[in-house]
This record gives sequence, structure tokens and C-alpha cells, in this order.
Amino acid sequence: MATLCRPSVSVPEHVITMEETLELARSRHPDHPQLPLALRLIENTGVRTRHIVQPIEETLKHPGFEERNKVYESEAKSRVPAVVQRALDDAELLTTDIDVIIYVSCTGFMMPSLTAWLINSMGFGSDTRQIPIAQLGCAAGGAAINRAHDFCTAYPDANALIVACEFCSLCYQPTDLGVGSLLSNGLFGDGIAAAVVRGKGGTGVRLERNGSYLIPKTEEWIMYDVRATGFHFLLDKRVPGTMEPLAPALHSLARQHGWNASDLDFYIIHAGGPRILDDLSKFLEVPPEAFRFSRSTLTEYGNIASAVVLDALRRLFEEGGAEHTARGLLAGFGPGITAEMALGCWQDSGDRTA
Repeated sequence: MATLCRPSVSVPEHVITMEETLELARSRHPDHPQLPLALRLIENTGVRTRHIVQPIEETLKHPGFEERNKVYESEAKSRVPAVVQRALDDAELLTTDIDVIIYVSCTGFMMPSLTAWLINSMGFGSDTRQIPIAQLGCAAGGAAINRAHDFCTAYPDANALIVACEFCSLCYQPTDLGVGSLLSNGLFGDGIAAAVVRGKGGTGVRLERNGSYLIPKTEEWIMYDVRATGFHFLLDKRVPGTMEPLAPALHSLARQHGWNASDLDFYIIHAGGPRILDDLSKFLEVPPEAFRFSRSTLTEYGNIASAVVLDALRRLFEEGGAEHTARGLLAGFGPGITAEMALGCWQDSGDRTA
């Protein structure tokens, strides 16, 4: 079975703290009628620091969507290759061993996708398949894992490379004054992640089953309003409560595999915010400590969109991994409202029984 190997993650060098975020909100919107509410919501995110690709002075400017997208492209090209190379090294593979590149991002646009540039720039084979996923938002990290699993199931000797590149700070819109927009300004951060899914061998999560679930009639709860000024993020106040209808989907996927979602060894969950993790702890009936990797990502980096799941998994690796054959759940949540879910067991590279 396919194995999800150790992710490589990088965040930009410019840092903004929670205190700086709150002060910016106070100074830029002193007369906003809902400023106290927005400040409370930002404080409650638990985000202590975020990393952004430009100094905050540049981030707060809006030179237009064209200029911002140029920054997205140039920063992606300058930062992604090193992250990809580390992921390949950790998986003990070369670029020529990769059969498909799955690229996920919702904070900029390129055509052809960055996948084409990576193939030409890093020595991937010209016959490498390309799967860019641009419109699944934060759920795309989970979707990328699942599509890599599907590919390696169809082609058991194949290897897939996942790349997530999110520069959420490039979507800052100074004219958006809704509480959801103000909250997002204090929640989202920038980050890049990459990981290899090996068709054979490797240390990491041996992927066994995956699934998707969409909550009906919620497509407007998380969305972009695309205007001449770029992507305007819209967040419905009902989003934090979505774990109650999504938890049964996680339970159902586990039951189909003969597992109990409340009794697994590790959980790698997209940390959209603390309420998501608190509710999931309640509805899955697992202790809050089960989501410690996700909480650490949220605290140190903020919500880095599709890269969150890969960073949370990286933290499991840094803790020393899990016991051999330990069972785990991975899940990403995003627009739709959509859940992308996967089940797998921990596998050491020396094991060849799978």
C-alpha cells in the first residue's frame, strides 16, 4: 500500500505576532462598530505568531491583483524547490522517481500550473503527470493526500509528490470590513509544504482508505468573491459549528474500515480554528491532547490553509513517529463545506509485510 512519507515545511521569514495583529486592527479600524467583537474573536483563535512573505508594511498595501499575483508567482518559484527537495530526500527518492505532482493552492493563480515549471526546473521526467487543485481551499491538503493514494493504488509501483503553497497574506483586502474578514486577517498565515507518497516502501502513514463528504447547501459558507481587486474571503458565522455534522462522516469512514474513530492512536486534523478542534474532540469523543499537533500548527503558524495537515503530520514525525501499525486519521476541511478524510497505519521502512 502507498505510504505518506515525512513532509517538509517552510514558512516565510517575516513574522507578525498576535499583539501586533490586534494593534493593527485597533489603529486601522478605530470606529468600526464591531471592533470589540472582532478583537475577541482574533484573541480566541489561539494564534500567537504568523509568518508572511512580505513585511507587514507591504502586506497592508494593495497594488492591485496583477501585482499581487506576480508576487505569488515569484515567491512560489523562489521558495518551493527547496521544500520539494527536502521532501524527496526524506522519502529517499529522486525527481526521476516521481510519476505525478499534485499541486494545491488557493491564494494565487498560474497557468500553466507551477507543476509545469517544477518539471522543467528540477529535472522531473517530461512524462510526469500534473494534477493542480485550485478551488478546495483548506480541504485541498487532505484531497491531495487522497488523490495521491488513489494514484498509487491504480499504479502500485508509482510515487506521487504533493506540494502545497499558500500565501494567504496576499489576499488581504483593506476595504473588507465584515467581522469574518477582520477575523481572517488575524487567523491566516503563509506556508509551503511538500510530501511524497511512495507506492512501495518508506516510513510514515500507510494509507488504507479515504473518503469525502460535503455538507449539503453550505457552499456559500466559505467562499471567494472574485473581483478586480482579487480574492475576497467570505466566512459565514456558522462555520465554527460544522464539526457536529462532519463528525458522523469521520465515524462512518472508520466503521467501513472496521475501526472506531474514537479509539485511534493518532489524529492529523486541519486546524481551521480552536472551536473546530474543541468540537471534534467532543463529537469524536477523544481527549483534546489527541489534536496537539494541529494546535501547535495553529499557535505557531496560524491557519496555513492546505498546508496545515502536512505540517501537523511533520510534527508527529518530529515527536518520533508512532508505534509500528498504530492506526490514525487524517482530515482536512474546507469550502463546500467539504471534508477530505483518510485512514492509515504507521509503517517503518523496514516493514515489507504490507
